[in-house]
Amino acid sequence: MPHMSGDTSEHPSHPSSPRGRYLLTLSFAALGVVYGDIGTSPLYAMRECFHGPHAIEPTPANVLGVLSLIFWALIFVISIKYLVFVMQADNRGEGGILALTSLATKLQGAASGKTWALIAVGLFGAALLYGDGMITPAISVLSAVEGLHVATPFFDSYVIPITIVILIGLFLIQKRGTAGIGKVFGPVTLVWFVAIAALGVAQIVRYPAVLQAVNPLHAVDFFVRNGWTGYFILGTVVLVITGGESLYVDLGHFGRRPIRLVWFTLVLPALMLNYFGQGALLISNPATAANPFYLLAPAPLLYPLVALATCATVIASQAVITGAFSITRQAVQLGFLPRLTITHTSLTEIGQIYIPGVNWALMISCVLLVVGFRSSSNLAAAYGIAVITTMTITSVMFAVVARKRWRWSLPVVVALATLFLVVDLSFFGANIIKVADGGWFPLVVAALIFLLMTTWRKGRQILREKMRANSIRVEDFLQDLKREPPLRVPGTAIFMSGNPNGVPPALLHNLEHNHVLHERVIILNVKTEEVPHVSAGERIEVTKVEDKFYRVVVRYGFMDDPDIPHALEGASSAGLDYRPTETTYFLGRETLIANDHEGMPAWRDNLFAFMLLNARRATVYFCIPPDRVIEVGTQVTL
Repeated sequence: MPHMSGDTSEHPSHPSSPRGRYLLTLSFAALGVVYGDIGTSPLYAMRECFHGPHAIEPTPANVLGVLSLIFWALIFVISIKYLVFVMQADNRGEGGILALTSLATKLQGAASGKTWALIAVGLFGAALLYGDGMITPAISVLSAVEGLHVATPFFDSYVIPITIVILIGLFLIQKRGTAGIGKVFGPVTLVWFVAIAALGVAQIVRYPAVLQAVNPLHAVDFFVRNGWTGYFILGTVVLVITGGESLYVDLGHFGRRPIRLVWFTLVLPALMLNYFGQGALLISNPATAANPFYLLAPAPLLYPLVALATCATVIASQAVITGAFSITRQAVQLGFLPRLTITHTSLTEIGQIYIPGVNWALMISCVLLVVGFRSSSNLAAAYGIAVITTMTITSVMFAVVARKRWRWSLPVVVALATLFLVVDLSFFGANIIKVADGGWFPLVVAALIFLLMTTWRKGRQILREKMRANSIRVEDFLQDLKREPPLRVPGTAIFMSGNPNGVPPALLHNLEHNHVLHERVIILNVKTEEVPHVSAGERIEVTKVEDKFYRVVVRYGFMDDPDIPHALEGASSAGLDYRPTETTYFLGRETLIANDHEGMPAWRDNLFAFMLLNARRATVYFCIPPDRVIEVGTQVTL
């Protein structure tokens, strides 16, 4: 077997191989955060196979065939592909599609056609996660509340209003942070998995022959007997692996070992027992296809089960929402989205953040999805396409990393990638017929976000090139100053610039209009590295150009939060005389004019200008004291 480890280390927040009590603590936390999404799939996945627009008749042979597909989907896609292989591809301990893309190719700077194609694919995968973040809360909570249908027809007209109230409440509490409710995630999720396992066992005992479905020949027989109808059932079977990408996204929070331990010892057995229990119930009573999950429960336990399912789906939704916050911060830091308001909701946990704009967009989308689709069965059609498309992209990126970063032999990479893609594309093809039934929604959302990301990146690139074309070298500027020395005034002036080698326009404009130069001048460039975190020792680089004139580069990782004054306070050891009370920050503020004859089309120029106008102010984003800032305007034709 080839070497299967990334060239980076685990996240510094936890040891690479936790043991004993700490391993159990991490595993318990991972249970509540990582497995909420995939853990609530039994609410609707089995039902959609036998009761929906693309359902198949619940005969004993068909039930065994579908169970075999479910079993091997969980084994191959989750247990083997993600937990054995993909989770090895960590970017200094961090996982997720953007972290994987940054390993596969250089995200920043100029890129060749082939490299840009890989970046575009990775960005589209990231954009798909927003569609997933909209659908997951809607379908999960709605499917849980629909259990009231089973209990009594009285609640039929109240299911949608109750679902909307729960969703709105969920999004309203985001600004308060998840530290408090996060403490109950583990215990509630543990109860959930024990409960669904027990419900499944009760039915398996009555019909133990259902366990024969572990034999893959039942899946083969299913396809032979049902032909194309059987193949398209894969479009519904894919619902059992929703949440698989979350295992990888949350890698940096918990590490590989706790995630794997929880999956193999609790989550996988509980899921399979429940799915096999639903299968046993369907074989003995095909009429239960309308809602086999809730019909597993005895009548007296139905209401408690609905309450437990609702709590479990809220937890699953929470994990997806925080994932959307996390990937947004990464996209902002890597230069694919404009600066946004990011609030920290915990004094101790850096990963607990809240992004108002993303939160309200997700809330409105979830409510509209519930109102528009009106049932979890209708939403199921919109769900699978986003999940399997992201998984397919992950397979491609993993193959690139294995070949380029780890130097695996080409035959091994091709064989493994082929195996992954055959499975992924089989699921993807089966989902194509669902596009018209709702699968279009996550694709449209992803396309719009992809447009915003690429427009912002391209616009920033054009803007930088325009600014650099009109700038002069620092060395030439200093020579001019020696010939005509300006009046020097006390204090320190920091000119922030995207070009560390050129003179910022703000510096030239200040000198032109005010005819003065501060005693100490710093040209400061903020650079985001393609790693999650940059250590304090590597944070700042100071270059003394000449007496009292410095060039400073401050580096951050894409999971770090920029704080320029704090970074400069640690620069005294590098020879920088930083005095906060005597420092003035000069920031450029560009006014853009669209130009249809070069660069982007005028409509994209205007879109970029709108995004730039509404970006969070640099003073707030970089934690610069607003009373120490002077903004200098510049007009730029794109």
